[in-house]
Amino acid sequence: MIKYLFNDRKIFFLASISLLLVLLGGLNKAVAQTSNADFRISLSEAVQFSKSQNKWVQAARVEESAAAEDRHDAFQAALPTINVSSSYQRFSDLTLYTQGLSKSSTGPRKPTPNAASLGFDALFNIYNGGRQRAFEKEQTSREYLAKLSAEDQSGNIGLQTASQYLDLVRLADLKRLVLDQLNKAGTRLTNINALYKNQKVTKSDVLRAEVMLSNVELSLQQTENDIRIANQRLDVLMNVPDNVRLVPTDSAGMSKPKPESLLRVIERAGISSYSVRKAGEKVALQRARVSGIASNNKPTLAFYTAYGLNYPNNLFFPPVDQAYSIGFVGLKAQYSISSLYHNKSKLAAGKLRVKELELQQQAIADNVTTDVTSYYVKYIEALQRISVNQRSVEQSRVNYRIVSTKYFNQLALLTDLLDADNLYQESRFNLIKAQTDALTIYYHILYTSGNL
Repeated sequence: MIKYLFNDRKIFFLASISLLLVLLGGLNKAVAQTSNADFRISLSEAVQFSKSQNKWVQAARVEESAAAEDRHDAFQAALPTINVSSSYQRFSDLTLYTQGLSKSSTGPRKPTPNAASLGFDALFNIYNGGRQRAFEKEQTSREYLAKLSAEDQSGNIGLQTASQYLDLVRLADLKRLVLDQLNKAGTRLTNINALYKNQKVTKSDVLRAEVMLSNVELSLQQTENDIRIANQRLDVLMNVPDNVRLVPTDSAGMSKPKPESLLRVIERAGISSYSVRKAGEKVALQRARVSGIASNNKPTLAFYTAYGLNYPNNLFFPPVDQAYSIGFVGLKAQYSISSLYHNKSKLAAGKLRVKELELQQQAIADNVTTDVTSYYVKYIEALQRISVNQRSVEQSRVNYRIVSTKYFNQLALLTDLLDADNLYQESRFNLIKAQTDALTIYYHILYTSGNL
């Protein structure tokens, strides 16, 4: 059974340090030469590294931090609002008009052409119908939703990394099989040429053996190109330089978890899934919005105060050329009567959207349960396919050996030998594909259930 190492911080720390050293060494080498830097890494290490270093994951974490700051801002909105203000004015002469605009007289503004003020005011909400608390709940839900989105993005990148890593493993094993087939094709061509010189086979057999060798060489080149492309994709997922060549340490034949060990994961998938949890948090967010809308139907009560220094003294008539200071404290109560009819439809629409999101959450949970169950069935099928392919490999190997012996004893045709070789090659590749497919399905189960 796979030892799932995602929470093994020690291994991850060592792997990160090792990879960092290799990357630094690779960058220094890249300046002087174009050779690639090889780095051996396991499947679990690759997944864990990409979940922390991938650019999409980093962007999601930044959004999570921004949502946390928005939440802090929402709580700070409950603090008093304090303003400090000052002003100075210099008035022009005062012009008075009589008899329309035909006669006018000009004189200085009384008691002085100068005016100034300096003061502060403060407002503190004592009760605002629960609007502040609803706003805090909304921002808290937004922060948690951003956190879930970051976890979902991290799990998705982990799944992509696992799939790409297993694809690289499959291609590496395929290259090994092609090299083995290439060696057999070369030996076979040499032996057939010897038989042709002794006039025991026709020229047709030689030509067909040469065509077979050419096809295997072309297959080898295609596999090497596919390995290069898969490696580059894995570099991008892990956010490492392109000159770093990742060499998998795990093979397709690594142990697979037993189906019984996944039953607990399957049962809790409808609760633990990223999509289900995000849907649930959207419901909580909408409920907070409804609370904010409902607060508009309630009165507000606030404490407010002000104190200031003013010049000139306009409290008396006529104004006096002197400065004065004065302040006050008070309570301010307010109720919007129009909210009784302006807010009615908004509140009803908000409650309906809560019901809509609840139904969406249930539908998402049903889909997740269906998907996880389907993956579980396919996982069992993949394990059974591995057993079948293991027997097929052994049978095709024995068949190839028998047909090869018959051919070189002039008891079988070259067509039979090539067919047996292709069957042996196909059965071995099918085994590797079945093994990597099983692990890919396993990681799909982990991601869909919210455990990756």
